[in-house]
Amino acid sequence: MNCKRHLLCILLFITSSHPMLTRAGEGCTTAIVTGQATIDGRPLLWKNRDTDNLSNKVVLVTEKPYTYLAVVNADDSSGRVAWGGLNEKGFAIINSVSYNLPKRGGESEDREGIVMADALRSCATVQDFEQYISKNLGAELGCWTNFCVIDARGGASIFEVHNHGYARLDADTAGQHYLLNTNFSRSGVLDEGSGYLRYDRETELFKNASPRGLSHTFILQDVARDLGHALLRNPARDTWSKLPADKPYWVHTNHTINRNITACSILVQGVNKGEDPRRAIFWIILGEPVCSIAIPLWVEAGETPAELRLGKAAPISAEAERLKHMMRPLPGNDRAEYADLTKLDNNTGSGWLPKLLQVETEIFRQTEEVTRGNPSAEDLARFEQQMARKALQTLQGIR
Repeated sequence: MNCKRHLLCILLFITSSHPMLTRAGEGCTTAIVTGQATIDGRPLLWKNRDTDNLSNKVVLVTEKPYTYLAVVNADDSSGRVAWGGLNEKGFAIINSVSYNLPKRGGESEDREGIVMADALRSCATVQDFEQYISKNLGAELGCWTNFCVIDARGGASIFEVHNHGYARLDADTAGQHYLLNTNFSRSGVLDEGSGYLRYDRETELFKNASPRGLSHTFILQDVARDLGHALLRNPARDTWSKLPADKPYWVHTNHTINRNITACSILVQGVNKGEDPRRAIFWIILGEPVCSIAIPLWVEAGETPAELRLGKAAPISAEAERLKHMMRPLPGNDRAEYADLTKLDNNTGSGWLPKLLQVETEIFRQTEEVTRGNPSAEDLARFEQQMARKALQTLQGIR
């Protein structure tokens, strides 16, 4: 069966059982970074997933030819609709919906998650993905999106895709060796689309990063959790510890990077050229980033920790949601866009963010220590289970 016919069969099967695959609330802030711009030479792929489906899980999908890790909606754990993932060959993919690409009426749409799952199953390189997209262009593709992909050979590209065409942007040709994006395409209509304020803010943050190079810790701790605003003067994080604990301090977060509709943060830490692609790390912050903790995962480790996948809502996702309601207690969709910074930090030390970052920093340190050697699949499985347990216990201890 050829590639296009195989995809069409998948689309018909999944669409019949998933009538609403994406929603009007789709957003997402992304970055793709080549090894030339990182402190350790490893490429990075990052996405804050903004969506109405706030309960997410991470699952391992055993497929042929390639097994993969995928972020999925909690009510669909099959992994055949993926919102970001990494496969055993070191190929990784994320997306952000684009609102300024050409669109025709009466054609399929909202099938980006299906395409990403199929690409994780079938692609080993960026070039494979380009061939995949090229073969599947047409009314049934159902995509208006920016696909960001990296591979184990140093490939790092954005594909701005609509049903009848695409534009490829390679991060290694960008002056800074990285590409940032939100919900518009560079090949689309100028100043249409959305997410420009988030794009401006992430651009500012990346420009002010360490001159030694970008890192997964910087992106996960500083960018993914950012509550700054490109135009307004929201308090900087290092001033939050001075806020009076007995009085809420509200900030509007509809145009910040960390948002009330951010379901998770995904970061893939790829490998250097020539390294074993199985050493690529899939970092996941399940839940609104300021309310949760990053956990490392490997395809080789097998089934993901129970804390990230079991139950109607994954335990870590449920705990992050509990904290979110403490930080965003106001009813109604518009009020929920306001966060009380004093829940994160304040002058009595009762805010939870410093504690979460402390535990996460220790997870980063231990991960570096474990991966410095040559861990077996069993070692990695044991380690990621320990880290997931540590994260869950930390979140459960916050009251």
